[in-house]
Amino acid sequence: LHPLGPGILWSDRRAGAEAAALGDPAAFRAATGVVLDGGAHAAKLAWVARHTPDVLRGARWVLAPRDHVIARLTGVVVTDDTLASRTGLAGLDGDGGWLPEARTVYGARLPPVVAPTHVVGTVIGAAAAELGLPRDRAVHVVAGAGDRACEVLGTGASATAPMVSWGTTANVSVPHDGPVGVLPTVAAVSRGARGGFLVEAGLSGAGEAVAWLAALTGRTHDDLLADAASAEPGAGGALALPWLGGARAPWWRNDVRAEFSNLSLVHGPPHIARALVEGIALDVARCLELVAPARAEVAAAGAGAADDLWRQVLAAVTGLPVTRRALDDAASVGARLVVGAALGEACTVDEINPLTARDEPDPGLLAAYREVRAAADAAALSTLSAR
Repeated sequence: LHPLGPGILWSDRRAGAEAAALGDPAAFRAATGVVLDGGAHAAKLAWVARHTPDVLRGARWVLAPRDHVIARLTGVVVTDDTLASRTGLAGLDGDGGWLPEARTVYGARLPPVVAPTHVVGTVIGAAAAELGLPRDRAVHVVAGAGDRACEVLGTGASATAPMVSWGTTANVSVPHDGPVGVLPTVAAVSRGARGGFLVEAGLSGAGEAVAWLAALTGRTHDDLLADAASAEPGAGGALALPWLGGARAPWWRNDVRAEFSNLSLVHGPPHIARALVEGIALDVARCLELVAPARAEVAAAGAGAADDLWRQVLAAVTGLPVTRRALDDAASVGARLVVGAALGEACTVDEINPLTARDEPDPGLLAAYREVRAAADAAALSTLSAR
């Protein structure tokens, strides 16, 4: 059984017109949990339907890449409710299944939705041979969850210890028990990997922004961050609005782009790099204020969690302790916890990924960053109001 036709569909943020046609953004977010813009899956799929209808007609399934892998492994096509809830095609309330209007348009191309702990099946012979897996015993395949949902599990994040992840982009994520009627209405909401919901505020860039600056300056990513650590807090007065991919959370403005201001001849790559890191941290702080009112500390995750400067700046800008676990790749830890739950294994995040560090805010930096925050807030509001 190989049920997949040419069903891997994509487009980019060109789908702004399609997003506008999907209705009122507030109503859309209330129904689906998804912030409606050209990057939303529902808008991208509508773009495909409008501009390349033959592609959609020829597709057997509309799948996430992970779903495609599971289908190749098992011969069974499914998606899990954490991924479905992020598409804008599934309902936030009820069982989280596909909305009637999505079924009307895409019909049987939408896969069955299962829980992350659902055991989809076992690896079929052809896939086992290709991967070199043993044929004398069954290898079970668990549906699993989206990377962010797994990452939250792998950090032990909570309402009082929201997760801040630094990867290609930065993200603030807070588990929420629900019900739907009491969920925050100021950010994206999706299903959690072990029930409940996940409130998210995603920034447009973090590691990607540093990589962009590294390419411009001819430095490596790590060398540039080391240079940034050598610059004084506040980057000698330089300010960065790190919106290279548009101002996502907490601003939700795709019509603005990054800005560097207050530069002079005394500023070099270390100052600009530090201003960029500080600008990202400031947007994270704003997001925490928006979606995590009970915050008492921050759980760091992603590649950036290993960087001393990032944790130091994050603690000082937010005024909160920043914790770090043994494994920064918390998404893999969360996936292991989902598999454990699916197979009835007793394991906890503290056993697999224990806490190893806690960075307290530096008192001197707290005062310095209060001034930087005031200047950055003024610069951000000026830029946003000018558009």
